[in-house]
Amino acid sequence: MTAIRSLARNLKGILQSLQILEEFDPQVCLATGGYVCAPVSMACQMRGVPLLIYLPDMTPGLAVRWLSRLAQRVAVSFPEVAGFFGRKAVDTGYPVRAEVMSAVRDRDAAREILARKLEIERPDAPLLLVFGGSQGARSINRAIWKAAPALLPFCQILHVIGTRDWPLLKLEGPDLSANGLVSRYHPVAYLHEEMPWALAGADLVVARAGASVLAEFPLARLPSVLVPLPIAGSHQMPNAQKLAQSGGAIIVEDRELAEGLEPTVAGLLADERRRLAMGAAVGALARPQAADNIVRELQWLAARGG
Repeated sequence: MTAIRSLARNLKGILQSLQILEEFDPQVCLATGGYVCAPVSMACQMRGVPLLIYLPDMTPGLAVRWLSRLAQRVAVSFPEVAGFFGRKAVDTGYPVRAEVMSAVRDRDAAREILARKLEIERPDAPLLLVFGGSQGARSINRAIWKAAPALLPFCQILHVIGTRDWPLLKLEGPDLSANGLVSRYHPVAYLHEEMPWALAGADLVVARAGASVLAEFPLARLPSVLVPLPIAGSHQMPNAQKLAQSGGAIIVEDRELAEGLEPTVAGLLADERRRLAMGAAVGALARPQAADNIVRELQWLAARGG
């Protein structure tokens, strides 16, 4: 029954996509993978609309592998990913939003904005950014709460807890009132417009290893401690390994967080030369022209036609 329902949804999606294509009459289509793109990709093939698939991660999932058969081109973030797609592959790099591009050009300005908006001052102390995506990452949150009393004498922490775990702060967050470290810990549920400034102003980051780290951390020359999402089929470990192999990241697996996060972060906070070397190493992966590269591919496909 599940397979029948799935087939019915896809057929409905294809019909809806064909109607949209009829009304919109596109010259080219850009899809970013995932099963949600399947109906519109199939509709494009039926209508003769050229299709460009973009893969942000280091390894393609089943959906992207299948959709690539319908595409004229597959854009990838790094040359070693191109082998999955043969002659269809084009190495464009990973596009980064304009706000991040602007913020990373001036780190001092980023710190000033963070001081004004989030009351993060003391530029003499390293700024540790911690986040786990919009919903947060509970294992990272709990590990940083445990480590905070030992780390805060040497840094400030901007901790993006996530909307799901924000209520846990009162229940499980660190008690910093006795040691005078409260002003150095800056918890927030979520960052949106301030996130580019946080990336630009941070000295070190602890994060999951979603695809965006492959572009944003290199552009910000930001050394990282990466904690890949520990689920079967996750793309995050290959993403983390890419940055680690460059010399710009250290991997701490989720099961090692409770004991491994504090010494790893403390060692990096105490070694500015190593952090700068890691930043330079990961910065060599930056591709600030990636968005322009993808636009050029789309223009070429549109001009060439189906």
